[in-house]
Amino acid sequence: MAVTTGSAVGQHTLRETNLATVLQAVCAADAPPSRADLATQLMVTRATATRLVDELVDGGLVDEIDPVEPRRGRPAKLLLPGAGLCALGLVADIDRVVARVLTLRGEVVAEVRQDVDLGALDQEGGLALVRETAEQALEQVSVRVVGAALAIPGVVADGRTLVRAPNLGWSNLDLVDAIGPLGSAGHLAEAGNEADLSALTVLHDAPGRMGTWPDFLFVSGTVGVGGAIVSRGRVVVGEHGGAGEIGHVCVDPDGPACRCGSRGCLERYAGREALARAAGVAPSDVDTIGDRALAGDHRCAAAVRDLTRALSVALGSVVNVVGISSVVLGGHLGRLEPALSHTLGEQLGARVLGARWAPVQLRAAGDTPASPADGAAYRVLENVIRQPSAWL
Repeated sequence: MAVTTGSAVGQHTLRETNLATVLQAVCAADAPPSRADLATQLMVTRATATRLVDELVDGGLVDEIDPVEPRRGRPAKLLLPGAGLCALGLVADIDRVVARVLTLRGEVVAEVRQDVDLGALDQEGGLALVRETAEQALEQVSVRVVGAALAIPGVVADGRTLVRAPNLGWSNLDLVDAIGPLGSAGHLAEAGNEADLSALTVLHDAPGRMGTWPDFLFVSGTVGVGGAIVSRGRVVVGEHGGAGEIGHVCVDPDGPACRCGSRGCLERYAGREALARAAGVAPSDVDTIGDRALAGDHRCAAAVRDLTRALSVALGSVVNVVGISSVVLGGHLGRLEPALSHTLGEQLGARVLGARWAPVQLRAAGDTPASPADGAAYRVLENVIRQPSAWL
């Protein structure tokens, strides 16, 4: 995409658009480009590219490095996203609170994790722990912090209002006001659903750099089951923030009661505690169920069969409705993918209307318990990439 040069746009808007175009190109590059590379890619003069890059370098949004291999004549400096600018990502789940600080390159510069039964705390105590964890992480940071975002396992509307988080027992809460200021990060720039934000780490290889799958369904097993719909490189949040709640798709109307108030939700079969109970193992050992099943443990094998069936019912229904045939498994579901993929693929092939022409593709996410925090930081950094002039 060429840098905008038309006179119909106001000078401030024109500068903003051009700076964003250049920063996006630097962040999206697979290899560090030079100013000349950007001029060619964006179809502008070398002088224009140099002027815009110089602004970004002076503001710390882009860094210059020497080329690895020496070149003839005066070597051109190569460009990377700035390492002196970072964002705070937080996740508050029923069994943990995590704070991670990431640079514009996606590098982690600080991390604090609290393993705690957040559901056992009252709401104010849980919020206080989130603030404490954030402050501990920020104390480790010596570079500029541009903002913070929070991931939470619940329905979040308008980027700030928690409608309901069944596993935490929190509801009707303005998270931005409730969390309050977080030191150098200020108030939350955004709050969002845990799975939606975790899906950003599947969608992107680094802030501003897209991965290879722009369309997929994301389903992640933790204490509960989170889900997200990603279409054309965007997470679909729905009218009120509740899109993608795959964990609460009913797989058996007569099944066990769920904390959401319904019965037979996928979460009651694929969540960590439910799966551990079915397999007869400790919740901390759910990742081993696949190996135990292959080793001849009949109870684990039955648990894998039931899990596969429940996933095929829920995912088959969602794939048929939204028309996206790529599925990414995260959390313990991702780690169990080798034991699930063959049979799950066969069952989805039978349940999905278009599977004959577009077979459902399955893969595991390389995620960790910190993935939602990384995704929250990505969301803040996305805003910087879109509007870099605010940080110059």
